[in-house]
Amino acid sequence: MKNLLLLFLFISFVSYAQVEKPPVYIGCENENIQNIESCFNNKLKSDIIKEFNVPEIVSRENYQGQLKIVFLVTKTGDFELLYINAMYPELEDEVKRVFQKLPTIQPATYNGRAIDTRYVVPISIPLESNTFDTSPQYIPIATVSPKIEEPKPVIIEDQVQDSVFTNNSLFPEFNSELNIPFTHQEYDELEYHLNIGGNTHTASKPYLYNEVRPYIDLEEKRSFILKDKNTWAGRKLFNEHLFLVRGKNYWFTANLVWDLQIGKDNSESVDYTYNNGRGFQILGALGKKFSFSTSFYESQGRFAEYFNKEARRLNPIIAASAAVPGRGKAKGFKEGGFDYPVAEAYLSYTPNEFFNIQFGNGKNFIGDGYRSFFLSDVASPYPFLKISTQFWKIKYTNLWMWMDDIRVVSSDDGTNLRKFVAMHHLSWNVTKKFNVGLFEAVITNENSYNGFDVSFFNPIIFYRAVEFSNGGDHSGNVQIGLNTKYRLNDNISFYNQFLIDEMTVDKVFDGDGYWGNKFAIQVGAKYFNAFKVENLMLQGEFNWARPYTFSHGTVELNSGHYNQPISHLWGANFWEAIALARYSKNRWFGNAKVIFGEKGFDFDSSNVSYGGDIYISYDNRLSDTGNEVGQGNTTNIFIGDIQAGYILNPSTNLQVFGGFTYRSFTPNQSGNIATDDNTTWFTFGVRSSLFNWYFDF
Repeated sequence: MKNLLLLFLFISFVSYAQVEKPPVYIGCENENIQNIESCFNNKLKSDIIKEFNVPEIVSRENYQGQLKIVFLVTKTGDFELLYINAMYPELEDEVKRVFQKLPTIQPATYNGRAIDTRYVVPISIPLESNTFDTSPQYIPIATVSPKIEEPKPVIIEDQVQDSVFTNNSLFPEFNSELNIPFTHQEYDELEYHLNIGGNTHTASKPYLYNEVRPYIDLEEKRSFILKDKNTWAGRKLFNEHLFLVRGKNYWFTANLVWDLQIGKDNSESVDYTYNNGRGFQILGALGKKFSFSTSFYESQGRFAEYFNKEARRLNPIIAASAAVPGRGKAKGFKEGGFDYPVAEAYLSYTPNEFFNIQFGNGKNFIGDGYRSFFLSDVASPYPFLKISTQFWKIKYTNLWMWMDDIRVVSSDDGTNLRKFVAMHHLSWNVTKKFNVGLFEAVITNENSYNGFDVSFFNPIIFYRAVEFSNGGDHSGNVQIGLNTKYRLNDNISFYNQFLIDEMTVDKVFDGDGYWGNKFAIQVGAKYFNAFKVENLMLQGEFNWARPYTFSHGTVELNSGHYNQPISHLWGANFWEAIALARYSKNRWFGNAKVIFGEKGFDFDSSNVSYGGDIYISYDNRLSDTGNEVGQGNTTNIFIGDIQAGYILNPSTNLQVFGGFTYRSFTPNQSGNIATDDNTTWFTFGVRSSLFNWYFDF
């Protein structure tokens, strides 16, 4: 691995021209070869502007902005539209009309033969604001590459014309059954296009690449940010996968992935914070229906002190000294640090247009918000089996997961106590704008009535009935839920979740704070292209969970895995308000987040559970009645977070970034469980951002 890295970093640049002669536009026939490109650029843009009629709605709303057009000049000299990025659909229609008027020209050539070339042209609105320059807007594509000597093995291609992979894409995963890595930054942008798509389902994540292909051309979106790099090292560093192996009916890619950070918080415990994560990622496919992914990280880290404290919570831990939130078990490393490996992998098989089956070790998410009360991705990876069924206006997701209680107190033989989780989520598009989802889950474990009952493998059975037939509350923990989503228009959507955890129906309306009324509510809204600013997304969300929600009389049946909740990061007995803003432009991005809320913790000197810690049995509750959100050691929480960065390589979302976090944690009574603390934390580094990692608790 070390030698491979040295090769990657220090290989000498080998320059070459991808196009021997560029396309020749009408009127550019007599130009010198070095001027043909700029002549093409200026005359094409001039003809587009002359023919272009700004739609009435664009003029009426006084829109000022830019649309981008990606197109091919084909080997026959025709113009073929690939992608249009415009604020209004009327602008897209006008671009299509204008391109039908363009002439046939002389195509580009290489080694004397005609080739396809891809270009992007920006058009500013109003039209009078357009400028003309001599800088070409050419974007190199994989189908235009000379045969020269390069370091091996960089790309190995079998030139098989009847292969399903003859598109020669630099990013074959875009046409696969693989998951799009789930990060909120990426998925918020995808959701905007899915909302426009009509009969789409956005709650069950991650999405498949082939699932979103009908609604957004990811390859053309990627083309906008590719850099014009002609050397092998330049292309591998800024544009492409490190390795791409491709043949008849198969392909795979291999990449190095990184998470290298350094920072400083205001605590006196350590001099600085850091994370030193190195790993690899392999993606691939065998035929059209079967895809696979595997990745491995080896990391050492030390974080802000409140995060370090959470990692060591619920000690002693089986065969470890800590559990790094969101990642996994860890050993102690040097002064106050953690050494923690993480491995994720899955197989994905799509036998027909209705089903996708996945088996692996990773994370899933159910919901349309930043948080989720059904299933979130805040905890460590876990083994899972997932079947997704989609037909008509329905998407039905079945998840079976194997999770662990890693506390020594739960183990009789020094191994993790295995718990089993089965979930159903039915998503129904009632109309083009209104979606309803029904949710059901059951949690059992090795010490339950009979472990993971075979009945729970039935994808359409009601879990509550199985739990009751097996012996009631101590045979399993059943939850049910409802979520909805309403699209006001293409840019604005509203969503909510309502989860019931063993709620006692006859006590709901008593108004006496009965402890068994365990439920949680989420409401939120998203505003895409906010205030007509392209790629600006604003989001507001409110979450509220009653005391004892997600906990259980048998602690091992709680909604937890590796010392963390599998739903909301804060557990229970809290309310929380979130404001988010995300913006991206080309390779630049920025995020701002403000969270404030109130949570009730337990007191150090008492064995009574006030309902906030899901790892304490509700049998130790404060009282049967009079329970209210925030009871116990009431703590006010405020978190502000700002991050900004630049994407170095989009193939692994390798980015350089910097961030600042402020956290105020103010309990009524400061102690070990809830410590009065104000944290400021600066950090910056280079990372392959392929998953969400939450520090906001």
